[in-house]
Amino acid sequence: MSIEGKTDRGIHYRVSGRNHAPALVLLHPLGASSGTWQPQLAEFERFFRVVLVDLRGHGGSQLKEGAPRACTVQDLADDALGVLNTLGIDRAHWCGLSIGGLIALQVAVMAPRRVLRLVLANTAAVFSPSSMWDERIETARTQGLAPLLAAIPERWFSAGFREREPEVVERIKRLLADTQVQGYIEACSALREVDLRARLSDVQAPTLVISSAQDLSPSIERAEELAEGISGADLLVLDAAHLSNVEQSTEFTTAVVDFLRD
Repeated sequence: MSIEGKTDRGIHYRVSGRNHAPALVLLHPLGASSGTWQPQLAEFERFFRVVLVDLRGHGGSQLKEGAPRACTVQDLADDALGVLNTLGIDRAHWCGLSIGGLIALQVAVMAPRRVLRLVLANTAAVFSPSSMWDERIETARTQGLAPLLAAIPERWFSAGFREREPEVVERIKRLLADTQVQGYIEACSALREVDLRARLSDVQAPTLVISSAQDLSPSIERAEELAEGISGADLLVLDAAHLSNVEQSTEFTTAVVDFLRD
């Protein structure tokens, strides 16, 4: 059984799993939606109260039409914390991939008491250079998201996986269709400005960092930076490209469940 709703900010969420178990917040990559977590959902629901969150302008969190607003990673973290507040959940495990991992990291440094354990997958404390985000924002403004989203499968999946699992790749591509230009630009603006490297030592929660051997951005070096900067953090490297939870779904799921239940 699951429930879904929206916060007063319009952030869409869905809750499933065990009602009296520890909560687990899942945050998805840029341009996608909470459907990215489909490979993990059944197993996570066995042990946790799973809270799926769609970032603003993504999935079910559709923004009212208008010009993109100034947006920071702290704003996106506040959106996610607003979901927990709506649900009356004080503390939770947090697991995020890519920008979702960065948002989870932001929560851990600004509201440490809200975090039980932290999983940071295929993410970094800083996403540079800023010129890359300027280019994506300009493309989105002038050409829409089609050229940007069309390139995602090659960045997110290795060539071998794309050949072996074309149906999985197509499923992920369909998730991208619900992304709004406004939401994409606001998220890119947040990524352009953020740098949490100086705050890594502020993380108090036990942390698992997951990286991928074939992920070009962020690189393994960025993952190592996280693991070295966060006291006691563990680092796991999977044989995948950017979307490690899909390409190596069994290994990813097992590692996260084992870590959160340790």
